Amino acid sequence: MTDDPKTRPDPYGLGRVFNEVAELYDRVRPRYPDELFADLVAITGMDERSSVLEVGCGSGQATRSLAALGCSVTAVEPGAELAALARRRLASFPRVEIETSRFEEWDDRGRRFDALVAASSWHWVDPTVGWRRAHEVVSPGGWMALLGHVVVRRPGEPEVYAESADLHERFSPGNPGWGHPPLEDDVRATDEGWGLVEDPGGLFVPTTVRWYPTVQWLTGDGFADLLRSQSLYRRLDREVREPLLDGVAERIRTRMGDRAPRRCLSVLRVGPRAG
Repeated sequence: MTDDPKTRPDPYGLGRVFNEVAELYDRVRPRYPDELFADLVAITGMDERSSVLEVGCGSGQATRSLAALGCSVTAVEPGAELAALARRRLASFPRVEIETSRFEEWDDRGRRFDALVAASSWHWVDPTVGWRRAHEVVSPGGWMALLGHVVVRRPGEPEVYAESADLHERFSPGNPGWGHPPLEDDVRATDEGWGLVEDPGGLFVPTTVRWYPTVQWLTGDGFADLLRSQSLYRRLDREVREPLLDGVAERIRTRMGDRAPRRCLSVLRVGPRAG
């Protein structure tokens, strides 16, 4: 099951659907491993003197890890409910500021940053605006870092989509988002560039790529809630989405012993600003 914003109308505005389920999003979405942030520091040299701009902070999951490094963080989030939740979650960090805006329209007020970080959000930014703006607000010598999760599978391991493909086709036939997750080894081979987003066109130079394997073990109800937080399912009409996800939960209970793996590769892609 994929979540490619380029396959649907108004792909960049649709990222705001997460605002509809802010609390659920915060509860079920996987966190980024500590090793990722340790590598980010080792590669970029970030420390307590550094200033970071985070684009699309959501409920503040990655923001907390950035703030724990001691640097100052300005986080931009278009969803008002998510931004409010992030402010509550991060109230104990005095050097974190959450601003409600789309990055494309955000008023930087002349501020410049040592690094720009986007965690599972850069694909919602219009690339005809986003890369240029990133280059403008990152100081010379600064860095761009994209964080993400790629859902993967391993050969021979039970997998939820394999157990529920017929349900997906029954409730939303021909949906271009449906499909088996890629094999983990195939994803690990894609270790160059900026991933599935548009290329920055020389504004940021070639990246360092690091992978971090993780797995969540979820009940049927837990897996259905995770899917409810994803744009692929949020954009379905409720009368389609809820029966589909109820069916997925039942399949996990009856065919998988109510314990299903969601295997991911978390990824860090980081590169310096050109010029």
